[in-house]
Amino acid sequence: MTHAPQIKIPATYMRGGTSKGVFFRLQDLPQIAQLPGPARDALLLRVIGSPDPYGKQIDGMGGATSSTSKAVILSRSSKEGHDVDYLFGQVAIDKAFVDWSGNCGNLSAAVGSFAISGGMVDPARIPENGIATVRIWQANIGKTIIAHVPITNGEVQETGEFALDGVTFPAAEVQLEFMDPAAEEDGEGGSMFPTGNLVDDLEVPEVGTFKATMINAGIPTIFLNAADIGYTGTELQDAINSDPVALARFETIRAHGAVRMGLIKHVAEAAKLQHTPKVAFVAPPAAYVSSSGKEVSAIDVDLLVRAMSMGKLHHAMMGTAAVAIGTAAAIPGTLVNLAAGGGSPSAVRFGHPSGTLRVGAQATFSNGEWSVSKAIMSRSARVLMEGWVRVPGDAF
Repeated sequence: MTHAPQIKIPATYMRGGTSKGVFFRLQDLPQIAQLPGPARDALLLRVIGSPDPYGKQIDGMGGATSSTSKAVILSRSSKEGHDVDYLFGQVAIDKAFVDWSGNCGNLSAAVGSFAISGGMVDPARIPENGIATVRIWQANIGKTIIAHVPITNGEVQETGEFALDGVTFPAAEVQLEFMDPAAEEDGEGGSMFPTGNLVDDLEVPEVGTFKATMINAGIPTIFLNAADIGYTGTELQDAINSDPVALARFETIRAHGAVRMGLIKHVAEAAKLQHTPKVAFVAPPAAYVSSSGKEVSAIDVDLLVRAMSMGKLHHAMMGTAAVAIGTAAAIPGTLVNLAAGGGSPSAVRFGHPSGTLRVGAQATFSNGEWSVSKAIMSRSARVLMEGWVRVPGDAF
């Protein structure tokens, strides 16, 4: 019996924020995978090492967590006023499934530097020293992201002193602006609150009825009060992820919330929409010890937030969920805003399992509706390895 040899594909392995992923230029993919469809999905599954019934992704580039099972495809932008088109794939670990329904806010921090290094940004727009502004079209959700990338001697500056909780070593700061995070692709504004309410009673059969803020900003997110579901908001990963009953309950809540938000018509469809919506729970400030052993004081934060990603409690905070947090915090009356003490804060610092994060949003109320012009946060990014990934030639 003969077997197909391996092929090699140019790729870069990057950390962006508290996530890692394999980055490709669209033009470098095999021709059959340059278009969306089963071949592209099969290729990325093999690159990452999924589906893996052992849950380890040993035979691929994935790291066996939702934060490290990701792929990014970039190309010169076809959208006027933008430099690069950014397509994100969340690769399931134990299933043969790639979810293209949302963005990764953490990996967004790496898009600008990859685009510059990959020749996708006009050299005339890159200073010899200073900050390069990269205009990113987030193709999954039709939104604009502006990345401010530090440049030294004409090259992307990756090292620095910016510390990000959830990342071991400091690096250069990359500021991100998520423009009109609740707008539709046509820019005319979407349903930030799909139900029309800042707070709803979310009925989940056989689980309970919970107060919920369901918001579409950054990524569709369902916010609950920690106390209503039996938590304090100070939990670390093991408290949730070691409890299969809790995980099943969160998934049931997510499925019913997705129906209420209009993302799906029936709860059974949630299995094929794993990346969205997110479920998060909030609580007022309280002291706790982060996963690194760092003590977080109640005076260090405005509120506490814990968020689920791909069925597990996230080790820090998804960047897109941080956008949702900042947006909801800026709007008086949401559960996030109330947990932060009310008012109309332009920025909040929230506690997550790995530490704290500051995020800001510019919210305005006009004609009976809330809108947000942009959300702002800082991340960092770094190339970990570059060269080629190899996959069996018959894998896609």
